Amino acid sequence: MTVLDSRRLTGPGLLLDGPGAVLDVQVDEAERDRAIAAWRSAMERMLEAVGWTGARLAVRTFPGGVSLALGAEPDVLYAATEVNDWAWAAGRAAVAGSPLLDFEQAAERLRESIAAERNPRLLALRDAARRHGVRFLSDDEWVSVGSGSGVRVWPTTALPASEEVEWSEVHDIPVALVTGSNGKTTVVRLLSAMVEAAGRVPGYTSTDGVALSGVIFAPTDFSGPSGARMLLRRQEVETAVLETARGGILRRGLAVERAQVAVVTNVAADHLGEFGVQDLRELAETKLLVAGAVVPGGRVVLNADDPVLVAAAARLTVPIAWFTLDPASPTVAAHLAGGGTAVLATPEEIVIAEGGARTALVPLAEVALALGGAARHNVANALAAVGAATGLGLPVEAMRLALRRFGREPGDNPGRANLLDVGGVKILIDYAHNPHGMAALARVTSQLPARRRLLLLGQAGDRSDDDIRELARAAMAIRPDRVVVKEIDQYLRGRAPGEVPALIASELERLGIPGEAISQPGAEVPAVREALAWARRGDLLIFALHQDRAPV
Repeated sequence: MTVLDSRRLTGPGLLLDGPGAVLDVQVDEAERDRAIAAWRSAMERMLEAVGWTGARLAVRTFPGGVSLALGAEPDVLYAATEVNDWAWAAGRAAVAGSPLLDFEQAAERLRESIAAERNPRLLALRDAARRHGVRFLSDDEWVSVGSGSGVRVWPTTALPASEEVEWSEVHDIPVALVTGSNGKTTVVRLLSAMVEAAGRVPGYTSTDGVALSGVIFAPTDFSGPSGARMLLRRQEVETAVLETARGGILRRGLAVERAQVAVVTNVAADHLGEFGVQDLRELAETKLLVAGAVVPGGRVVLNADDPVLVAAAARLTVPIAWFTLDPASPTVAAHLAGGGTAVLATPEEIVIAEGGARTALVPLAEVALALGGAARHNVANALAAVGAATGLGLPVEAMRLALRRFGREPGDNPGRANLLDVGGVKILIDYAHNPHGMAALARVTSQLPARRRLLLLGQAGDRSDDDIRELARAAMAIRPDRVVVKEIDQYLRGRAPGEVPALIASELERLGIPGEAISQPGAEVPAVREALAWARRGDLLIFALHQDRAPV
């Protein structure tokens, strides 16, 4: 029985509907039920000793392990993890027949931890924010009420009494949550452009950073709760678009409890096995947690072409707006017959459908992101953004303007289907990082004529061997004449240098690419240099880049 992870939850997640602590444990299935019962028994005894008798406990099993959760107030989350850790250690000792831990000594230590961390003013502000119907956000350093242009922020160590706050000046801004296996960042950026075209000041968070009016001011992966808090505490922001990654949801929970609209672009096999999420159904359950944040009058925007999402949607109670590349989609047809809303791509144009009404937006040929319609995955991303824009109440003209304009320049959507021409050599740069994304990239390249094709790809070390080989299999659809396999050296994740490129190269050879047509030059920038040296006029270079777009 091995502890895999112990962490705080700052928002709703798979196990709890609010903050708390969660412990992931590897345990044989033969011992699992006894271990859970022993943890629960130890936990209940300790909760009574520390005065937390009403705390919620939750358990989620998965093959080879279990997640054990304890609900707690937001001001005592570190202490909550200590309580959870102690209960597991005590339960494990009981199962193993080992000497039991000194209970009274542990209880006294935990009571002291709780007392040291407790912050009554934080809880009072939380309760007052709920009464006034505005957001409350807290972390180790800051506490805020309201959001964006209506936010008020204080250091955690210098909080006002709730009655000292001018609540009439505190308000919230509209928020959109965007998740999915692929396309999140593109949808976030395009939706932000629509917000700006509507005359509002947008802010967004993404894997590339936190941005205000399209300009990144905090460059790094901020697709989790910390990025959301950073953005929502900026008074310049009038509408926030938050990329909500699976990892952030599982590590810390949702960043916010309320949003006007949520988007799930798709669900594809990626990161399976992490945090006990084993299959596509459980991955969809994780991503659809964003639907639980949608306020009355809001909607969740879902991909009707994704069978996993269509099946999972049956359990939702929030209104749905579907989007589809198939104008004959039976899911959408039934939805519209019931008076619902959908966004469709006909062979000619993008259409908003509400019941029997139709509003034509723009011809597909004029959607800048879509490369003349060749990038079908970006057509789908555009549909998702339009669905979210309708949920935010943006005017149709703002949607049209952004669809026609956003994507004309590579800097609009860096690393996402950027097509360049360098001395007669075409270069397609994309973030494709899983088989689903690679398949979309292959569909784009099939529409681009070329004398020869070179593919540059790699993979992070946290994927399984099977997942890495599956990426190589998906890459075969591009029909490359040469493959440059890079090392993603910032994401070895426990792998030996060269291990992942060797796996990819061996699978490509097994599938029929000659060994002399495959190279492994090392990191991303040397790999790009090698590809450029190989290229001749009329060639197409396909770069699946992850780290170093700027130097490229």
